[in-house]
Amino acid sequence: MSTAAVDTRRVLIVLPALNEEQNVEQVVTEVREHLPTADVLVVDDGSTDATTDRARAGGARVARLAVNLGVGGAMRTGFRYALRRGYDVVVQVDADGQHDPRNVAELLEQLEDADLVIGARFAGRGSYVAKGPRRWAMWVLAFALSRLAHTRLTDVTSGFRAAGPRAVRLFAQHYPAEYLGDTVESLVIAMRAGFTVRQVPVEMRVRNGGTPSQTPVRAAVYLFRAGLALLLALVRRRPSLSASDSV
Repeated sequence: MSTAAVDTRRVLIVLPALNEEQNVEQVVTEVREHLPTADVLVVDDGSTDATTDRARAGGARVARLAVNLGVGGAMRTGFRYALRRGYDVVVQVDADGQHDPRNVAELLEQLEDADLVIGARFAGRGSYVAKGPRRWAMWVLAFALSRLAHTRLTDVTSGFRAAGPRAVRLFAQHYPAEYLGDTVESLVIAMRAGFTVRQVPVEMRVRNGGTPSQTPVRAAVYLFRAGLALLLALVRRRPSLSASDSV
């Protein structure tokens, strides 16, 4: 995609955030520095700390949820916000600082011939490593979804993504909120709608601060839950757009 083409699109950067007061202001500032023409929306997913205040201090707009809905619910809020306000592209960036905003331009470039672009951690760039059951689950999911997408995908659970206009309209109505729905099931929904999915190699950074949610016990459960999420995504009824938002 040419620079001129990217510049004509209205881009919304969405940061789902839960208790990220230590990180969110710095992330928002960095996003605005590297993407000055994009708008930034932080979806405060029921935080009990100063996440909202710190996000506003960084210059972001904030949508504050009364209760914690999870990443899927937060992103669905972001997609609905984008659709109602006429944005063409939504880019999901984590509020913990692991996603490098400098990579966003590479994701946007691939939207020239794709509806959804994934920033992939396991595609030959960077040194990010997942171990044990979590890595096994990621491999199985990547293999299965690569077959559905008819292209090689190595990181289907990445939360670093760019959605084009058709995907924004679809996800505003049908973005799943269940565990892994925001990653695995959303990809299945996009593929079953006939959308083109691509990936771009990216390098993940070390979390700026705070405590990561993953623990050894949770990692052990990940394999079972990931398989269940994929199964549910495949057997669920294919979503469709309403007449007013058809693609």
